[in-house]
Amino acid sequence: MNKTVEAFLNDVWEEVTAIYARESKRILELKKQSRLQAGINDYLQVAWRKGKFNWAQGSIHIDVYQPFSWSDSSYKIEAGAYIEELTDELLTQEFSPALCRRMDTLFQSDELGPRFFDYRFDIVFVFEREQSELSLSHHLLNETKLVQLEKALGRFIQTKIMSDPPVLPSENDMFFFARHLINPDLMKQEQAEVEPLIRRLSDKLHSNRKRLDEWTGCYTSALKDWAQEHFLNQHFVRSDDYSTNWILRVESERQAPDPGEMDFFLFAALEIGGKEPHTRQRYLELAVQLDSGKAADYLKTGSGKFESVYKGKRMEGRNNDVTQTIDIRILSEEQQAYEEALDYLIGLLRAGFPKGYKLKLQSGQKHFLPLKKLAKSKLHQFFGNALQYPLLFPKLAEYAETAMEEFSWYEDVEPGEKSVMPGTYAVFGLGLCSESYFPLVCRYMKLVDTEHQMVQDSYAEAFVEAHGVKAEHMPVLVAILLGGNEEARLVKNITIDRPELAHALVRELENKKDYEQQLVLCRIFGSAQKLAKAAKKAEQPLKGGLEQLLRIWE
Repeated sequence: MNKTVEAFLNDVWEEVTAIYARESKRILELKKQSRLQAGINDYLQVAWRKGKFNWAQGSIHIDVYQPFSWSDSSYKIEAGAYIEELTDELLTQEFSPALCRRMDTLFQSDELGPRFFDYRFDIVFVFEREQSELSLSHHLLNETKLVQLEKALGRFIQTKIMSDPPVLPSENDMFFFARHLINPDLMKQEQAEVEPLIRRLSDKLHSNRKRLDEWTGCYTSALKDWAQEHFLNQHFVRSDDYSTNWILRVESERQAPDPGEMDFFLFAALEIGGKEPHTRQRYLELAVQLDSGKAADYLKTGSGKFESVYKGKRMEGRNNDVTQTIDIRILSEEQQAYEEALDYLIGLLRAGFPKGYKLKLQSGQKHFLPLKKLAKSKLHQFFGNALQYPLLFPKLAEYAETAMEEFSWYEDVEPGEKSVMPGTYAVFGLGLCSESYFPLVCRYMKLVDTEHQMVQDSYAEAFVEAHGVKAEHMPVLVAILLGGNEEARLVKNITIDRPELAHALVRELENKKDYEQQLVLCRIFGSAQKLAKAAKKAEQPLKGGLEQLLRIWE
């Protein structure tokens, strides 16, 4: 070996082995490593970065994890005078092969521990000069580890995925399982192979919303990574590393998409859409740029599961389950038209149409509920219009019971403080119009996500405005207060100024948990001090009722 090459290699290898010694100690101390993780380290980059004023006055940069473009976490060491003697020929024919041989010997061994290296490993070498840059890459494979991982994955699928509940995978295993779904070394990138596994685990986690959300996040993230890094990068370029603005490559720089990869990309887009509808829409639009007729059909008419056009006597409808949109055109502003439209919506939802849809409405009426925080969307307008017909109340309740789904959101507004759970507009309207639907309001308030939805916080005020504060209404009023946002804002128009109201509130709170009691009382009185002050001023028997409430609070 050339002595100059040898000096460069020794400097690099001394630093790499020192870094790996520290990393090995850290990895050996890690607990709860997943059976689905063959190992941790899968990347090494060695780079000579030229100096600012003279290319030979730079430094050696070593990265043991793939670096981010926006940060510099490289280990940096100085090089000897030999750096100026290194030609591209020496680097290509001697240094790079020698580095790869040393790395492969270490990689194939268990010298640093059985979980130090993954089953595959990428080596990148970069050498910058004044006006040029040499870039070389090499890939290593540990076939023994790959076979072991394939067996571990097969056992995991049989014992943790296909088995019946209550057997479930750990959170750590779910992350790696999702990553293996899009790894062509381990699984065919075909919908027929991947989708049943996603569905099976989703079904097993259905009763555990927290774990289901974690799993959905895992496979959504994995599919997005495959879509961006494997598929889109072949055909598009991004304006920057984190932009969603993909620009089609010029024809000379791209090939026609592989049909199998295009099918899997479309499958990934639809799966991602369950959590990120806007990403799904963008991916399908990009597929259309690659002349995908299937993507164009998805955007135009949906998946084909639902009849996309409906023509009735008094209304017309269109739907697209892929873009999660429904169009309704009211031909005649009358009760029968809205009844027909509600039947249309209920039928779609019962057939599996996404409950978090967006509605486009053509109507001559424009009615909204008296809640300031509700967005005046077309969806809100539709239900506001339908609520003008009391004979439709049972149909609206039927719709609400069909539509309500915890942790789901209508798409009628941009995600944010005005987002609402499906069924919200119908439930809120019915609760303001008729006591018959108070049980429906109570079911809604138990279901609503008080951590992430805000608009129901103002419902108590509208409810009191519509019905007043009555002893017989205390169960539903307490349910509404408990369903409010967790910030527990004071409801200004609730006044407990009669003994029957105080005693009804006491009865309703007696079986509630401590934090629920405090939440309700805080929303009614503002603070314990204010309640104590009200009790002190009150006359019997109201005074006794307020003192009971104070004891509950304290």
